[in-house]
Amino acid sequence: MTETTWPSSIRGINNLPEGEKLAIYRTLLPEWLFTDYHIDRETLTYEGKSVIHFRCPQGSRALEITVKRAAADRDPMLYLNMADTFNNQLLVLLVIINDPDAPRFNVDIDAEGNPTHLGTSSRNLAAEEAAMEVGLAPGQVRAGLRVFKRAVPIFEQFVERMGHDMFFIEPLAYHNAIVFERYGFNYVRGHKDMIEIDREFQPGGALQRKLTPENPFRQPYFATSVRGRSWAIHDGILGHPFTGFQMYKRIGIDAGVNTLSNATW
Repeated sequence: MTETTWPSSIRGINNLPEGEKLAIYRTLLPEWLFTDYHIDRETLTYEGKSVIHFRCPQGSRALEITVKRAAADRDPMLYLNMADTFNNQLLVLLVIINDPDAPRFNVDIDAEGNPTHLGTSSRNLAAEEAAMEVGLAPGQVRAGLRVFKRAVPIFEQFVERMGHDMFFIEPLAYHNAIVFERYGFNYVRGHKDMIEIDREFQPGGALQRKLTPENPFRQPYFATSVRGRSWAIHDGILGHPFTGFQMYKRIGIDAGVNTLSNATW
């Protein structure tokens, strides 16, 4: 299969013969998996056990890639979930990159052992506060590997070889949207909301006035911190969940969007 004959949809790739399909999806695997963590490039194993799994059944419009450092690890080192939209665009639903050597915080499980679904169904406040204190953002069970910058060109090349000039992504939290802005993404939905959030965290703004030292997730100094704002929003300071945001990235183009006026990470 040549570069010009890739199907233009995930469903099209999923319907290819197994060998051709996996050859395409292997191009999404970053080099650091093999050089830094010594995963076998040919067998996709570590210490003889499979650590890279593709979920891409025929007829499906979705792809999941799960990569663990070791087969017995609880969390993936890399997880990617993407799908076709109804108008044949590419949508990244979720990207997770974990440092397998970093401490784990059980923000994904509440005190009764139930999944928190990123804090939307329940929360583990003690775990969240501990994670926040070491510098993690909402939803992170471990620190990341700081490789997103290297991942974007890999994904852009994949999208381009499918014949697309853009792809879409949905930020699940405020800090995600700011990170995506820094890597050249623009908004389909949510740009005005992001500007309003920034404005209301300014001195005298409605969100800034809701910050209080009595609540660990709403400390007054969070107004000038991206991560702090994200924790306050996760804690419900907006009065509604952070949902409905969608962004897109044109291949090779930095949109130059910046909704952040004076906050640091």
